[in-house]
Amino acid sequence: MTTATLTAGNRTMDAVDRPRRSLEELVDRLIEAMFGAETERAERSVTQTIHEARRLRQEGDVDGGLAILADMDMAKAETREARWAFSEWKQLVKRRFGDRGAMVYCQGTGRAAALVSHGDGGTLEVAAVLGMRWKPGKLVSGRSLRGLRSLNGGA
Repeated sequence: MTTATLTAGNRTMDAVDRPRRSLEELVDRLIEAMFGAETERAERSVTQTIHEARRLRQEGDVDGGLAILADMDMAKAETREARWAFSEWKQLVKRRFGDRGAMVYCQGTGRAAALVSHGDGGTLEVAAVLGMRWKPGKLVSGRSLRGLRSLNGGA
């Protein structure tokens, strides 16, 4: 077999007949070959999730980007990936809830919730999450949350 041919069963295909792979798939295979499959899959999964959320944000699908980040397992993320995910998440939250006076509650690196006012001044509704078990729609007391900050900065 030469580099120009590929044997598939009893059929030999020329390189021209071979189905094309995406650049992402080729990079994934290269990384897997260089570093091993299991550890890199977990790291790649976090990175790919962030890339997907960013792509959706750039296309204008803010809710889709927030949903992808909400489902991401932040336990697998390294510190730099968690910070990157938070940055993407915060940009999505600003686009979606910035005009509603959203507040951000952080429980640590890669764990945050966006909260909007609900009814009276003391109750807040979870609008979006990153790395937390809370679900959008949950009601919480603003008085019980330490470190609650305005989405645009400040206290």
